Amino acid sequence: MAKEWILNMATNRWGLNKKDSVGPVSEWIRECDPKDLKEWENCYFEKLKEFLSLKNIFLEPYEYLEYLGKKLYTKITEVIRAEIDEVSEEDCVKYIYNLVINRTFEGYQTEIDTVYKKLRKELNIEIKPAPDEWDRLYNVDFYIEVNGKYIGLQIKPITYNQTPEIHKWKDWLSRTHKSFEEKIGGKVFIIFSIKKGDKKEIYNKEVIEEIKDLIKKLKLVNNYK
Repeated sequence: MAKEWILNMATNRWGLNKKDSVGPVSEWIRECDPKDLKEWENCYFEKLKEFLSLKNIFLEPYEYLEYLGKKLYTKITEVIRAEIDEVSEEDCVKYIYNLVINRTFEGYQTEIDTVYKKLRKELNIEIKPAPDEWDRLYNVDFYIEVNGKYIGLQIKPITYNQTPEIHKWKDWLSRTHKSFEEKIGGKVFIIFSIKKGDKKEIYNKEVIEEIKDLIKKLKLVNNYK
């Protein structure tokens, strides 16, 4: 397993499996529609021969794959080995600390900031960062002010494994949010954010309509005064 991991990591790092190196293999195998391994090998070598000719590489297909394999070996035994020798115990300790503490926090904050910007766009209203006191006492990250009334917002990043436990978060946070309603006079909404691939999305999207409805009600109250 360790050997496979090293080979895979090095191959990806130097792009030896990219189209530019071995051709568009996913496309070629669909064109060939091979019935067995030997048929695929013959078809691939035919296409590779044309591919190499266009790149002015004058090697037979098998010789070319051998050349890539030897290049991979050189990268592993010379470049990676030299890099490994430069890594100290202190480097490893610092890396793990940075990974667990700094990068995790940065990712968490990025997710909150991303969802905050999406909310602002969806609601089309100014959303302000909550005062430190609101954050500490009431678990309110941001707020919206409408005619002197406040709507509290808390953005809570979660993973897919945590989605079945959303009700637990709501129950736990409802205590401080209730205090906010009693002392500040505004309802608090929890926005759960979740990562889908490289994107951060709002998990409970229905909350957006709930916030919009409350904004409308608060505006109407002022209009009827």
